[in-house]
Amino acid sequence: MALKAVIFDMDGVLIDSEKFWTQAELDVFSSYGVQVTEELAAQTKYMTTQEVTEFWYERFPWENRDASDLENKVVAKVIDLIQTQDCTMSGVQEFIRHLKNKEYKIGLATNAPLRVAHVVLEKLQVRDLFDTVHSSEFESHGKPHPAVYLTSAKNLGVSPEYCIAIEDSHSGLKAAKAAGMQTIVFTNDDETIHSDLADFKILNFSNTLLPVFGE
Repeated sequence: MALKAVIFDMDGVLIDSEKFWTQAELDVFSSYGVQVTEELAAQTKYMTTQEVTEFWYERFPWENRDASDLENKVVAKVIDLIQTQDCTMSGVQEFIRHLKNKEYKIGLATNAPLRVAHVVLEKLQVRDLFDTVHSSEFESHGKPHPAVYLTSAKNLGVSPEYCIAIEDSHSGLKAAKAAGMQTIVFTNDDETIHSDLADFKILNFSNTLLPVFGE
């Protein structure tokens, strides 16, 4: 089946940013008396910012709860780290340009807020290469629910079966599969990572050749 579109996840695929979310979570929620542990923080890794706030509030409720204010503080911290730290996945810009030159439509589907996605694409200088950029903040559910991928496919004008998603997480792969798409797991050079939900695997974006792209 000929593919027409490639949809990228963002955190852990376009940029190495999971550590930024962890740091922001620790800094912001700890200041509200939340006991942020590694074990609990691991459970929030692929949640939306709204889901993360609800997660911590349920366990360590604080006074004067203002979820939107907390979310904005976390997001602002992450944006600052993205803009000031070296976090670009090696070779990803060239990889995206190569796909665009082969006339694939390009999308971004992320659980992160849309304003973070725009910061990332500006940092990578690839905003003009993306045909759609969509966030789960505009859906009723984040990944692993397929909504963000279904909407991305609709925005691209491509049926899901002609789309392939590049993800680094189980929840992201599950979302793309549930949307009816083919999937690629990106491992960032970790050869031990395997997934039954992935049709293909990319270790890194440098010199990557895949039969699915006709190479």
